[in-house]
Amino acid sequence: MDKDEIHLRRLPAAAPWGPHTDSDFHGVDFLPDSLSEVPDETGMRVNKKYSCLPAEEKGIHIINIRAIEDIGYDQHESTLLNSLSKNPDADCKYGLYFRDGKRKVDYILVYHYKKSSAGRTLTRRAQHNDAGARGAKQDPLPGKGVQMEMGESEPHTDCHEDDKRFRREEYEGNLVEAGLELEHDEDTKIHGVGFVKIHAPWNVLCREAEFLKLKMPTKKMYQINQTHGLLKKINSVLQKITEPIQPKVAEHKPQTVKRLSYPFSREKQHLFDLSDRDSFFDSKTRSTIVYEILKRTTCTKAKYSMGITSLLANGVYSAAYPLHDGDYEGENVEPNDRKLLCEEWASYGVFYKYQPIDLVRKYFGEKIGLYFAWLGVYTQMLIPASIVGIIVFLYGCATVDENIPSMEMCDQRNNITMCPLCDRTCSYWKMSSACATARASHLFDNPATVFFSVFMALWAATFMEHWKRKQMRLNYRWDLTGFEEEEEAVKAHPRAEYEAKVLEKSLRKEHKHKETDKEKLTWKDRFPAYLTNFVGIIFMVGLTFAIVFGVIIYRISTAAALAISATPSGRSSVRVTVTATAVIINLVVIIFLDEVYGCIARWLTQIEVPKTDKNFEERLIFKAFLLKFVNAYTPIFYVAFFKGRFVGRPGDYVYIFHSFRMEECAPGGCLMELCIQLSIIMLGKQLIQNNLFEIGIPKMKKFIRYMKLKRRRSLDHEEHMKKKQRYEVDYNLEPFSGLTPEYMEMIIQFGFVTLFVASFPLAPLFALLNNIIEIRLDAKKFVTELRRPVAVRAKDIGIWYNILRGIGKLAVIINAFVISFTSDFIPRLVYLYMYSENGTMHGFVNHTLSSFNVSDFQAGTAPNDPMELGYEVQICRYKDYREPPWSENKYDISKDFWAVLAARLAFVIVFQNLVMFMSDFVDWIIPDIPKDISQQIHKEKVLMVEVFMREEQGKLQMLETWKDKDKKKGENCNNHSPRLSLSHSGSLSSCHSYPVDV
Repeated sequence: MDKDEIHLRRLPAAAPWGPHTDSDFHGVDFLPDSLSEVPDETGMRVNKKYSCLPAEEKGIHIINIRAIEDIGYDQHESTLLNSLSKNPDADCKYGLYFRDGKRKVDYILVYHYKKSSAGRTLTRRAQHNDAGARGAKQDPLPGKGVQMEMGESEPHTDCHEDDKRFRREEYEGNLVEAGLELEHDEDTKIHGVGFVKIHAPWNVLCREAEFLKLKMPTKKMYQINQTHGLLKKINSVLQKITEPIQPKVAEHKPQTVKRLSYPFSREKQHLFDLSDRDSFFDSKTRSTIVYEILKRTTCTKAKYSMGITSLLANGVYSAAYPLHDGDYEGENVEPNDRKLLCEEWASYGVFYKYQPIDLVRKYFGEKIGLYFAWLGVYTQMLIPASIVGIIVFLYGCATVDENIPSMEMCDQRNNITMCPLCDRTCSYWKMSSACATARASHLFDNPATVFFSVFMALWAATFMEHWKRKQMRLNYRWDLTGFEEEEEAVKAHPRAEYEAKVLEKSLRKEHKHKETDKEKLTWKDRFPAYLTNFVGIIFMVGLTFAIVFGVIIYRISTAAALAISATPSGRSSVRVTVTATAVIINLVVIIFLDEVYGCIARWLTQIEVPKTDKNFEERLIFKAFLLKFVNAYTPIFYVAFFKGRFVGRPGDYVYIFHSFRMEECAPGGCLMELCIQLSIIMLGKQLIQNNLFEIGIPKMKKFIRYMKLKRRRSLDHEEHMKKKQRYEVDYNLEPFSGLTPEYMEMIIQFGFVTLFVASFPLAPLFALLNNIIEIRLDAKKFVTELRRPVAVRAKDIGIWYNILRGIGKLAVIINAFVISFTSDFIPRLVYLYMYSENGTMHGFVNHTLSSFNVSDFQAGTAPNDPMELGYEVQICRYKDYREPPWSENKYDISKDFWAVLAARLAFVIVFQNLVMFMSDFVDWIIPDIPKDISQQIHKEKVLMVEVFMREEQGKLQMLETWKDKDKKKGENCNNHSPRLSLSHSGSLSSCHSYPVDV
């Protein structure tokens, strides 16, 4: 090899316009007009691997380019050479492919680096080396000489950055050894940020698909069982009716045939339809495979074993994500799944249409697809609940004028004088002044409410069963049957924090005892974290109770202050003013504490150091749900079950801080106040927290990130006008943080709909209206605002299903207590059947009121102005079941109280057991797996057995054929005479060689 040839091989490394390296032309004999291609030692094609354009297309002689460089070629004149070729970014579809325009980018790693702006482009090209050559340890990294020369004139970078760079180099070398192909890009519009593009070749995809046991469609197709007779006609009519609300997506159309699926195997590739290898593994599957390789590939520098999660946690890489399929808006945008999702799913204009769940699953994976499928089923099931709730509410409106108790309260002729609501400053008042409250209470406190409570309990059970059946249909359609083993294997990777904690423990133990055995975290290591969790949760629950108690103090003190008002109108609106302001305060506190508790729950889970992501997610969900449940429902529980229960009586009230009396319920009961509390908190959380925050916060974060990047940019005009690559655009999007917040807000809403539905029949309607917006809002966020998440296989919604079942069971108990203790339903029944003289409700109000002699007031508690009503009051009334002052046991609890209490407890027992039995009956009578799905699953198993039996029979027939041929050939050879055999030695040799050839 002469010197000229050696010189020519070094030319591409110094080429100023392309990212060639020494390894790109290693072992290549240069010719004047063409370049050769040979595989390097790693078995990968390295020629033109990272080149923007092949040398043949540049149309420039390579020696001439060297001559241009020798005479002082300037970097800023690169536009002269670029003008001679087409746009390289268009060849790689602006970042969706490698620069050769053939290999698809399956995953992106992002890292930050420090360097001066003067040497930015040169350093990029020096580092823009071949991944295959980097994996070969005998060859130095190309461009090192350039970097060292620059390093002599530039300030030395800190050791921390060097350590990160060395870890990246080792990790990327291990990725190359695992079979992945890499390409670097630091020449981006985001200064100081480099990108590593990762491509998984076909052999790697096949290997990993077999490891992960991914079910892939085979060549075998079978007919899906269709309905017959009347059901077929009904289905055809329903399809025609619902056609306008079906999304215009190919995946959403009903299918009559289905491909048989089987776990991928390289030995059985002939079973699968490999006619189009580019589309056999879709982008979602490719990114999942690459992510699995990234998680198990380690960087073992200085005994520190790190996967991609650890590298991200330690800042070696700043982000890792798969790419979106392309742009979703703009002119001349190529059709892609993301654009189709944006048009047919993530748009408020299609709110009335079904969701294209199969396309969502195809693009985002099964876990996210199951979330939106569950949200769609939940929203659909809210439609009948909303209709029944509206009917119950309209029934209350229609019968309000016929309600005898409210008519008696509004009748001024009854002249019922009530005892003061507070000490000294409050005076006596007429019951007729609470007429509006009594009439409004009837809208929600009527016999139809009991029916609605029973209906909602059965609705919750039916919803759970309907979802289980829908889930099984999706499992069949998405080939997830028999998935449990693979799911555990996929999620068994240790988390970065767990590995770091184990390393810290092993190093500490090695320093003390010189042992290097494999360590793991025990309960002793986690005991401080468990203790912190217990104390922290107790403190947060206590904080919630303290805030609710503070709001109670506000209500009592504000009511007393407003009662001093001299105007009668001010005194009449005291109760409404206090209730409304207190509920708004509760709402603000709940929204604030929700965000705080979410962060605290995550921190408490992190210090526990769970081993796997699944364990981390389940523990986080438990803590966050517990804290947010207590936060959202504590004020409502107080109004429903505690307010007005421990008041005492006139002359013997219960006081807080020796000056404030406990709150009393209105004459019509606390149910109306419970309705106000529930409606404002529910609507406020949905409008402010679920919708406004979800829209505003991501946009604000995106704007802040955009301003930071704009401030850091130091680009020339050419780079500024250049269109961004796909991975640059996706890097500016918000990272995906999991589905826990999405599920959490829907579970809390489910609690509002079911737990206290007896007090607010319109709750399902408001939940339905919110969810119609929520589905499109979440869809828009996933498609346009978030980076594409890694697709995760899942068979169900996990722990959320158990939480939903728990809430459904709890709702039966709570509604039983609300009906029996909070509403007046039971006292009315007791009066109607035990005390009514004429079998009507006339006299019910007087029956529920007790009498008090004003002379029995304690000193200093009587009203300051006893003549405010214009006459002297001797006896005032208060709501309770007590003996009158003229009785021997005056002011003691009467027998009526015990009769009503017994009836209330009996109703709770009967209602709870009856509704539980009915719910379990619904659960039992509706099968979890639809009959047609179970038949199709059985049919798939039978067909798969037939396929393999046919394959085995074919193999046996082939072996038999070979044996027969071998036997006949042997007989023919034996029948030859010796002379013939000697003269035809070629035939003899061929006879003997036949078995060898076979």
